[in-house]
Amino acid sequence: MLELDNVRLVYPDFSVAYDLAVHTGALCALIGPSGGGKTTLLHAIAGFAIPESGTIRFDGSDLTRLAPSARPLSILFQDHNLFPHLTALQNIGLGLEPRLRLTEAHRRRIDDALARVGLAGMASRRPGELSGGQQQRVAIARALVRDKPLMLLDEPFTGLDPGLRKEMIELVDALRRENGLTVLMAIHSPEDAAEIADLIAFVDEGRVMAVGPPAEILAPGHRPAIDRYYRR
Repeated sequence: MLELDNVRLVYPDFSVAYDLAVHTGALCALIGPSGGGKTTLLHAIAGFAIPESGTIRFDGSDLTRLAPSARPLSILFQDHNLFPHLTALQNIGLGLEPRLRLTEAHRRRIDDALARVGLAGMASRRPGELSGGQQQRVAIARALVRDKPLMLLDEPFTGLDPGLRKEMIELVDALRRENGLTVLMAIHSPEDAAEIADLIAFVDEGRVMAVGPPAEILAPGHRPAIDRYYRR
């Protein structure tokens, strides 16, 4: 289980405090207004922000003070973080070997990851030769080769059209089930994740205001703040 127990961060102009529990292997969608604290929550789990108090645990291990590189996770951002001068193979290879001294074993893992995200035969293409959806698939493949049990996604599919966005979310869900991953995904449109998420957490004002199954959280009248956000 991923557990955040009274995880508190203080900044000059705002503070946050999170409590959240997500079972291993589950997909939890984070929804809520912009500036409500979704990204800060993911940054705390990833180790980009160290809390003043509270604990973050994953499968019984305390992650609270670990360096980002020591945490058992991968994170995907909205802008892909792909290097334009590198091929798809090299961009994925960074997840295995930052100096890109790739062995044949590395290359086989990369080819397998490309095949699993539907990009077989595209290892030599650079980001400029790929569509937006294909670039996101490269980023997902890079997360896969890292072979970490926890995946964090910070609204990575926001710029895609609705059909492609749904396709990418379904791909993440399929890979999650295939690999037993625990996934936290900040998402702008709750309906995109409603069918595949085990949990939806509503984050606003630096707090997890409500968490539960999608049918409960998104039900009309469950919480006025959610109605205002979801049905505005």
